Amino acid sequence: MRAAEEKVKNMASAAKEHIDIAKAKSEEKAEKAMARTHDEKVMAEERRKVKEAQAKMELHQDKARHAAEKHQTSHLMPGTAVDPVTGSTVPSYPLGGHPPGHHHHHQY
Repeated sequence: MRAAEEKVKNMASAAKEHIDIAKAKSEEKAEKAMARTHDEKVMAEERRKVKEAQAKMELHQDKARHAAEKHQTSHLMPGTAVDPVTGSTVPSYPLGGHPPGHHHHHQY
């Protein structure tokens, strides 16, 4: 399940990368069309390259984060969860309570 979730997140990140690259190319084309000098055209191309590199870097960061999230949640002990605010491991049952499946047997 976690592997499928990671794969979906990676696919969404890859789609975002493709959109960002296409946008950078489109912006470069518009800038080149309005450019008056060779230097302005070169600068438009350089800006596109920077934006493409940023998109690729973000994709790799996203994939690393997704893998870390999968790894983090796959190694939890039963009866624990990750606090979405702090990122720390917390019991999934009420504090002072008993973990699921823990039954007291009273002798009378």
